[in-house]
Amino acid sequence: MKTIIIIQARMGSTRLPGKILKPLGDVDVLTYDIERCRAIEGVDEVIIATSHLQQDDKIVKWCEEHHVPYFRGSEDDVLDRYVQCAKMYNPDYIIRVTSDCPFVDYEMASDIVALMEKERKDIVLVEGELPRGLVVELISYDALLRIHKVGNEGRHREHVTYYAYEFSAEFESVTYKAPSNRIAPELRITLDTEEDYQLIKAVAEHFQNPLVSSADVIQYLKETPKVAKLNAHIEQKPVI
Repeated sequence: MKTIIIIQARMGSTRLPGKILKPLGDVDVLTYDIERCRAIEGVDEVIIATSHLQQDDKIVKWCEEHHVPYFRGSEDDVLDRYVQCAKMYNPDYIIRVTSDCPFVDYEMASDIVALMEKERKDIVLVEGELPRGLVVELISYDALLRIHKVGNEGRHREHVTYYAYEFSAEFESVTYKAPSNRIAPELRITLDTEEDYQLIKAVAEHFQNPLVSSADVIQYLKETPKVAKLNAHIEQKPVI
């Protein structure tokens, strides 16, 4: 089973421009993303998928300096960006990661890949109320191509896998039950706002290890409410 990770990345952000290249510990946010994705077992390649916009030249420069493969595609049609990127690698499965999740859970992701190696379904559904910013999405290349053909609404083009959840009856799925020590829906461990960045920085400074277990991050935030409250009031943008 050939599995690749495609990390969607761009410099544009209405709430926190340039967020993915902000400093994080001794490195930056994108370094955390890459190192944690490369720690996922059963993955053949990790690729950054960015846009053709001039502002995203900074991401391309970063990739070249860090020897990370990259692809440039549509800014708005992220689904097409994924499909065109994936065509270059002809995978069986694709893991979708967004670059604003520097503490993506590589341990859970490894378990999800192992589950799909046994089941070979269209998509993995994760059961459990997790903090925002930890879980990956695993989908078959064939399913992604089908979505590319029929998912014509803006939400389908922007959110890549959304069609598969909205029309779940059209896809074969397998369910992964998240470990109990990952259940913490009250937490935001993602990067959309300045408040999110302050929390992410506090976590990075505490552990000083890009490969810290997400379980340890969750435990730290539960035990340190002063940090957890930094972004507790932030509301996620709705899918429209």
